[in-house]
Amino acid sequence: MINRVVLVGRLTKDPEYRVTQSGVAIASFTLAVNRTFTNAQGERQADFINCIVFRKQAENVNTYLHKGSLAGVDGRLQSRSYDNQEGRRVFVTEVVCDSVQFLEPKNSRSGTEQYDDYPQAQQTNDYEARNKKAQETMPNTNPFANSDGPIDISDDDLPF
Repeated sequence: MINRVVLVGRLTKDPEYRVTQSGVAIASFTLAVNRTFTNAQGERQADFINCIVFRKQAENVNTYLHKGSLAGVDGRLQSRSYDNQEGRRVFVTEVVCDSVQFLEPKNSRSGTEQYDDYPQAQQTNDYEARNKKAQETMPNTNPFANSDGPIDISDDDLPF
């Protein structure tokens, strides 16, 4: 049997972190995962998937992930049940994560914000400067750069 789950999404709120009596760290969080299609109004819907992670990965999730963080999880689907305070049985389905990947730089607050240390204008200027320098140092490799008119190619030279 195969029970494998791979998801990429954003945390809906900060992870909930706790340590059991036996000293095992546990972090639980919910990922919002976009569906691949839109509804009748053209809006993209999302699924909200509960995830749980243990031990060192739980400590890392608690330290580095927060509401809005983009994360990838790899794990298995698990169902469990418990009796709540009113005595009713509650069924829970969640992803038990074997691996959690942080998909944004650690100084990024969310996927829509820019890096704190590098403003967008500075990034553009650095790129343009490097690109211009690279073009100046590279020889002109365009074989059509000096042609002023139509290019004369015989039918024998064409591959089709």
